Amino acid sequence: MCGIVGLFLKTPSLEPQLGALLSTMLETMTDRGPDSAGFAVYGDTAAGVKLTLRGPDAGALRTVVARLEAATGRSYAAAARDTHTVLTVEAAATEAVRAWLADNAPDVDVVSAGRRMEIYKEVGLPAAVADRFDLAGMAGSHGIGHTRMATESAVTTNGAHPFSTGLDECLVHNGSLSNHNDLRRRLRREGMHFATSNDTEVAAGYLSWRMRAGASLEQALRASLTDLDGFFTFVVGTRTGFAVLRDPIACKPAVMAETDAYVAFGSEYRALVGLPRIESARVFEPEPAKVYAWERH
Repeated sequence: MCGIVGLFLKTPSLEPQLGALLSTMLETMTDRGPDSAGFAVYGDTAAGVKLTLRGPDAGALRTVVARLEAATGRSYAAAARDTHTVLTVEAAATEAVRAWLADNAPDVDVVSAGRRMEIYKEVGLPAAVADRFDLAGMAGSHGIGHTRMATESAVTTNGAHPFSTGLDECLVHNGSLSNHNDLRRRLRREGMHFATSNDTEVAAGYLSWRMRAGASLEQALRASLTDLDGFFTFVVGTRTGFAVLRDPIACKPAVMAETDAYVAFGSEYRALVGLPRIESARVFEPEPAKVYAWERH
């Protein structure tokens, strides 16, 4: 049992409040997932690619960035938030920087990469995780979050959601996939890379693989209904989009609310009650095996 939340703003007027609204939604789902928490926020577009790094602590990450700058002869914009640092690099240098980090800083993980997306996650109660990274102070057009109750693997930061396997792409998941080991092997042969044994990372990788081949987010999610076995509720973010999908049985709880200003998702309705004008929203349960997708350019 885990908790999922998501908020997609249709207009810019609420963007300064995105983090505060998402933080409240995330904390409400604590009893569905007290072990760890994480969230993705889609904020301002960077001049390059934002690599969200996670290390032992802020001091260790500062040292790694300084070593990287010395090795490359370049300076990088680096914004620290607790155990994470968002490092902005030129798009053309992204793979070289990632390779340097893999070779020279093995205790640092690249949590995500994107022009707009930043991902933060840690072990602990959702409210504590949100406070550590000042989620309430973040602005953006959309964001998704997850509170985890570990049922099939250890409680670690690597096991926390969201998972990202593509530029500005991430996914949170409530459920369990039965064919993730076989699918992971198939996707690795297609050039996908995985950092954990978590089934959710495989789902994220599957969607990234489909979209790399030219599928839209909606098309990739439709294909997942055939290729993924198990039970799941997905909430997905891309640079401009937000989508929700439940498996054909739809045994995991889900509720959505839509107004002229936003679309919101929660594992339970109580995650939505603090949203602006929720009393006038269209509140509904997403149907099984139906893709719900919104996009904003």
